[in-house]
Amino acid sequence: MKVLDLQCTHGHGFEGWFGSEDDFQGQLARQLVECPICGDTGIAKRLSAPRLNLGAEAPRQPVAATPDARQQAEWLKLMRQVMASTEDVGERFAEEARRMHYGEAGERAIRGQASPEETRALLEEGIPVLPLPVPKALKEPLQ
Repeated sequence: MKVLDLQCTHGHGFEGWFGSEDDFQGQLARQLVECPICGDTGIAKRLSAPRLNLGAEAPRQPVAATPDARQQAEWLKLMRQVMASTEDVGERFAEEARRMHYGEAGERAIRGQASPEETRALLEEGIPVLPLPVPKALKEPLQ
């Protein structure tokens, strides 16, 4: 098993586990490797120190999280809270937001997909919406 330090074109760092270098390169070529923060598929390997198992237990030093890693963890935590506390209405987002705004449906916290044009139209109608990119990893059950 190969553990690689990876980074997307937006600078988000993360770790990936692969069966081999060929497995990593194959998945990378098919754009199957994506950033868990933003979904970007422009992924590059970062330099990392090898982990050598020489049979003796090495003293472990606590690894301090970098500010970026802490921020990413907090952002993912917030996104999980949003996902857990909202109803996914999918492609019906703009329609459902209008129904709630005009009193045709009960108010509740919803999320879904809207095009930039639909989002702009909702805002022009005075309907408060917040475009929020959700990583694919949070849209599906985590294993």
